[in-house]
Amino acid sequence: MSQLTLPEFADQLNEIMSALTREFVKFNTPEFYKVKITLPQSVVLYILHKTGESKMTDIAHMINVTTAAMTGIIDRLVKSGCVVRISDPKDRRITKVRLTPKGNQVVENMIEQRKKLTIKLFEMISQSEREEYLRILGHIRDHLK
Repeated sequence: MSQLTLPEFADQLNEIMSALTREFVKFNTPEFYKVKITLPQSVVLYILHKTGESKMTDIAHMINVTTAAMTGIIDRLVKSGCVVRISDPKDRRITKVRLTPKGNQVVENMIEQRKKLTIKLFEMISQSEREEYLRILGHIRDHLK
């Protein structure tokens, strides 16, 4: 196998990651349709699952959307019964959001679906290859910090 240049590597990696992302979305689509949530809404649900509750502006910054776009995302999640808004009694300008029991169940189901897909994708490679993959991803993560 010939050595790839970084641009060639980037092209191949992006192609593979796009295919994996399509599979992930396809695998999770039935779960998304059950509760009628979009991919950006699911990202917000994951964030709230990790943080407990967060200010809407903080979530908007995390996922790189405007506060107006975040308001729309949260409006739909409130309407679906997955999140509730919480007013800050000390500062009425601050609105926090947190998962409802329904929202928590949706996230738990999505986490389980993601785990099943991960097992399906990685059962075809060896234990040592899986460990090497995790090592490399961990190394990249550490450099991003």
